[in-house]
Amino acid sequence: MAASSAGGGKPRAVVSGGAGFIGSHLCEALLNRGMRVLTLDNFITGSPANLKHLEGNPDFELRRQNVNEHIDVKGDVRYVLHFASPASPPQYDANPIHTLKVGTIGTMNMLGLAMAKNATFLLASTSEVYGDPLVHPQPESYWGNVNPIGPRGCYDEAKRCAEAFAMAYHRAHGVDTRIIRIFNTHGPRMQVSDGRAVPNFMAQALRGEPLTVYGDGTQTRSLCYVSDLIRGVLAVLDKADELPTNLGNPHEVTMIELAETIIRISGSKSRIEHRDLPVDDPRQRRPDITRARTLLGWEPQVGLEDGLQRTLEYFRTVV
Repeated sequence: MAASSAGGGKPRAVVSGGAGFIGSHLCEALLNRGMRVLTLDNFITGSPANLKHLEGNPDFELRRQNVNEHIDVKGDVRYVLHFASPASPPQYDANPIHTLKVGTIGTMNMLGLAMAKNATFLLASTSEVYGDPLVHPQPESYWGNVNPIGPRGCYDEAKRCAEAFAMAYHRAHGVDTRIIRIFNTHGPRMQVSDGRAVPNFMAQALRGEPLTVYGDGTQTRSLCYVSDLIRGVLAVLDKADELPTNLGNPHEVTMIELAETIIRISGSKSRIEHRDLPVDDPRQRRPDITRARTLLGWEPQVGLEDGLQRTLEYFRTVV
């Protein structure tokens, strides 16, 4: 898939991890904004199928590329958006060294591209920088409670280092940087085998299998629908400064409540089955989005059940 070389003067964005769940929605949104988009992905967790509907678009190009290696992009670039990384426990458990590299070396390479092209750089960081938080809800000013040598450390610490890289390039080289901390997000194109609560519960409910709830199910997550998240990403590109911005839905739900809701809306006869809580699994997760509201005028618009219904419609087609 090759983009036109001229592009009619349209600004160009380079998106790493663009074949992933969130990345593919971001590529769509950037194209809809009238941009040219070059996607870089090595398909460890992303899939070309997520971008198949963009084939033939003259403003879109997909390149197989490991961003941990040298990145050579010819021509102009206005935005560099770094979304490449395994993002769920099964994914980074299977690829811990790659996860560490993409958060460190990959981030440095993408920042180098942004610096060379005088482009705005946006880092997709994560709520996992807060670890198992001792402050609730989590504001951007909270430094987190992370176990650097635990099984989640390869992801948590890679993202924390990525943020440090972004700030260092901003301070030392004047790169125009942005950092978003993404809280739990769901929607079409999530992998069935992703390993997080929404895809797990939906696949199990649709198959008539028990829904596996870890621990007693009182741990919480805050679930944002993907269209709301993408609006937030674009708002950060347009209006934000170099400091981190939480993007997520402040509506908090327990895992038991989530499982029961998915059983109900799917019409499943599945029961709930409890298993041991994974090591270092956060007990609470809810963003303080005061900064996003005041700086960007952004907040989620899609309610929990509405978003889950939309995601379920997609899962019915792939399970």
